[in-house]
Amino acid sequence: MNEGLRRSSAHVLTSDLNAPVLGHEVSHHLQRVLRLRAGETVTVTDGKGNWRECHWTGETVEVAGDIQASQARDKLIVAVAIPKGDRLEWMVQKLVEIGVDRIQLLEADRSVVRWDDRRTQKHLERLQRVVEAAIGQSRRVWNCEILAPISTHEVLSEMAIAEPGGRSIRKGDVAVAVGPEGGWSDSELAVASESVSLSEQILRVETAAVVGATLMAAHRS
Repeated sequence: MNEGLRRSSAHVLTSDLNAPVLGHEVSHHLQRVLRLRAGETVTVTDGKGNWRECHWTGETVEVAGDIQASQARDKLIVAVAIPKGDRLEWMVQKLVEIGVDRIQLLEADRSVVRWDDRRTQKHLERLQRVVEAAIGQSRRVWNCEILAPISTHEVLSEMAIAEPGGRSIRKGDVAVAVGPEGGWSDSELAVASESVSLSEQILRVETAAVVGATLMAAHRS
């Protein structure tokens, strides 16, 4: 990680690196929660691998350094059944910190948690705030998509599934699907392209997702 990113007092997403604009919640966080002093360094990123240093004015940021571009990398995808309760937010936070680029939520045949159309948008907005906070904490310069739940049968033919007895994750693996705690159904196993083993133990959904992401990140190019 670049030393400028590591040492900045805060790190935030913005849509325009040439004229960074901070939302009200972000400004409030920097001012009231982090209590930054005027002149402290804040790094901003467009979520596309580009970032630059700015100075905090007390209310907003002013550009202070040149735009820096990070080297392109393999994009990592985790498709995962929705875990119960606040375990979902914890999982999303950790996947972002590890470096996952897309989190595809799944409705599996044996899923316990299912969202109705009315509440899906509300859930996704809440999780987007978790994503942005984790980007700031981890100083990453690539955004992370979090996508509304879809049926497992739409994606399992395109990626490896986490399943005991599968092969080990290796270089070149960039996508893994994690099922619900009740396991994959026979029909889901039938359409899966291949399986990978994440542990000799039985893992919770969110633990399996984090382990899969960590192993893929360790082999990332």
